[in-house]
Amino acid sequence: MLTVSLTSIKKVISKSIIEIGPGLFIILLIEIIYFSVMSEYFLSWQNFNNIFRASTIIGIMALGQTIVMISGGFDLSVGSISAATALSSAWILQEGFGYVYGVLIPIIIGGVLGVLNGVLVGYFKINPLIATLGMMSIIRGLGYIFSDIAVRIQNQNFLNIGSGQIFSIPYIALILVFLFIAVGLTIPKFSFGRYMYAIGSNERACVLAGVRVNRWKLVFYGSCGALAGLAGVITAARVAVVSPQINIGTELVVFSAVILGGTTLSGGRGKILGTFIGVIIVAILNNGLIMLSIPTYYKYVSTGIILLVAVMYDEWNRTEVAKR
Repeated sequence: MLTVSLTSIKKVISKSIIEIGPGLFIILLIEIIYFSVMSEYFLSWQNFNNIFRASTIIGIMALGQTIVMISGGFDLSVGSISAATALSSAWILQEGFGYVYGVLIPIIIGGVLGVLNGVLVGYFKINPLIATLGMMSIIRGLGYIFSDIAVRIQNQNFLNIGSGQIFSIPYIALILVFLFIAVGLTIPKFSFGRYMYAIGSNERACVLAGVRVNRWKLVFYGSCGALAGLAGVITAARVAVVSPQINIGTELVVFSAVILGGTTLSGGRGKILGTFIGVIIVAILNNGLIMLSIPTYYKYVSTGIILLVAVMYDEWNRTEVAKR
């Protein structure tokens, strides 16, 4: 059974690497070489742990965003959902409930908020950009209304999720890798993945074929919301003091990583492995800028440049495909 599973993982990864192409790996290699030369501390095990810790929250949200974007959607509310679920974790733990409740209930809340996005997009036919932009504002605003002060978390079992390690590898890094492998293996084998690509490629054809498109949109947006909820839980476990403004602006980084990883804005095309590499590229860039003592605001400039370059490449690639 283990041999079969490892063989399946190997086949999926090999196929994904071929389809993604060498471009992302070249960018990743250039980053590693450049920052290794510029800083003697970059290649340390401790620094790579820091990179994985920093990439986990963005990576989990990017995984959910990839699912939605491949299906032809868009979700601007992931940062707000993660903030709401982080606050939910803090409130639940403050009321004396166990850390299991502090993990599971916020994920469910995130899933419900994601499903609500799916209802607006699927059943009310609201443009995904407008629907999720409105939800982003509503959720963030409600966070400020219900909690205008920071909430401290003191449950040590819960905090261990964010700070614990096994064999010098952070728990949250293992969670990130496990989620990407699980979703990557699930997509090619189950209806979830097949309909995700089919609906993103040609929603009208799916409707005519009898596919319950709106119901599947609930699944896709619900999955994205649940993953954003998990990102909120991990955020709370990492910072220990939760406030309504956490994870503001993470949407830009999430989109940069997803689009850089090869997922198209038009839907129907994208790879989970590509998103993972995109997340690592963005995380290494931010980490390298910090190690070189470059002011924080340059991080926003670099992230914006990455996003624009990725979108321009996506548009160019789509034009080239259309010409063939």
